[in-house]
Amino acid sequence: MAPKVLIVLTSADEFPGVGKTGWYLPEFAHPWEVLHSKTELTIASPKGGAAPLDQGSVEMFKSDPVSQKFLAEQKSLWENTVKLSDVNAGDFDAIFYVGGHGPLFDLTDNATSLSLIQAFAAAKKPVSAVCHGPTVFLKATTPDGKPLIAGASVTGFSNVEEEQVGLLSKVPFELETELQRVSDGGYVKAAEPWAEKVVVSKTNGIGGPLITGQNPNSGSGVAKAILEALGI
Repeated sequence: MAPKVLIVLTSADEFPGVGKTGWYLPEFAHPWEVLHSKTELTIASPKGGAAPLDQGSVEMFKSDPVSQKFLAEQKSLWENTVKLSDVNAGDFDAIFYVGGHGPLFDLTDNATSLSLIQAFAAAKKPVSAVCHGPTVFLKATTPDGKPLIAGASVTGFSNVEEEQVGLLSKVPFELETELQRVSDGGYVKAAEPWAEKVVVSKTNGIGGPLITGQNPNSGSGVAKAILEALGI
């Protein structure tokens, strides 16, 4: 039987002071391409139903054949998501969070999401995210209340990358700065902005796989690391 992977998308479609937001196309398209034939995928979001696609990502990746094929053929995946509160961690073997700016606004503090992450981690199941997705780990804790990523190596969208897209002064917090703080200095990034960077580490005190990717070009690598962690 194929392992079951829960993919979580944001439900946030508004970026206060900026405009529309959502999840980022290549960060779902490329992992899906890697995972869908080898695992059983369930797509969830905080509100359930249609999860908002960041239209800026459609434009930015219009020359990316994987993203465009996914956009044309797989719309039902994000138009009919399961509500996160209806999900049972025990039914899945790994969890993966797609990025985009949306998760900064509805998944950083989401109690249901945090409980799921903590349940996956406690069971030593892979917990993973890409780009802005690692925001979901900032407030996740171990059973004794310590940060789940304390002492771990971790990556996510860098401050330089945020500055290059013109949003460093607009985001509610700097993801790189916060990941660095919560991990006790464990944040790492690629030598150059936008280069692929995937980090495989261990959750604090639990030892389950923690898999993070830095930016939109790291989605495939995160998905491959998930498969490896699942023994595929």
